[in-house]
Amino acid sequence: MALKSTIFKANVQIADIDHGYYADHPLTLARHPSETDERMMVRLAALALQAHQLQALCQGDGTLAFGAGLSDPDDPDVSLTDFTGRKRLWIEVGQPEDKPLAKAASRADAVVVYAFHHAAEVWWKGIETKLTRLDKLQVWRIPAEASQALAQLAERSMQLQATVQEGALTLSSERGSVHLEPLRWK
Repeated sequence: MALKSTIFKANVQIADIDHGYYADHPLTLARHPSETDERMMVRLAALALQAHQLQALCQGDGTLAFGAGLSDPDDPDVSLTDFTGRKRLWIEVGQPEDKPLAKAASRADAVVVYAFHHAAEVWWKGIETKLTRLDKLQVWRIPAEASQALAQLAERSMQLQATVQEGALTLSSERGSVHLEPLRWK
């Protein structure tokens, strides 16, 4: 019998000072049995960092949501879809291969990768030249210490405050606060 995903609920209050975006996002995250708390929380951080795109790209008339994640490799970790069903933003976390990223770039207006984990530099050195032709792609590095600290905020029911200022994200809850500054690789 297959193991089922674990459901997490998060109410995230986002204050993106850089982009003038302020909103509450009630979210449901399904964590695949093979997914770690660290990866799940990086997905949540990626959503918080890109939430302003809901207003910027869709004038508020779109859906910012988590995809099937590890359950479906053809589905983004996070996506922004406008009211016509067009994928405006495709977000992946981790260290995806080049071919799925190229496919994502053909299906969405923009693709963003948030690489994390101590092996991200090795992944980037091996894949960087394969991704140069993808103009729609951005690649960001989340420091390993910050991604590991995010895992400590994971709870089945979360009340989180996300503040984006000067490109950095501070994610806070009753359990503490994590400050991360993504580094742009591409």
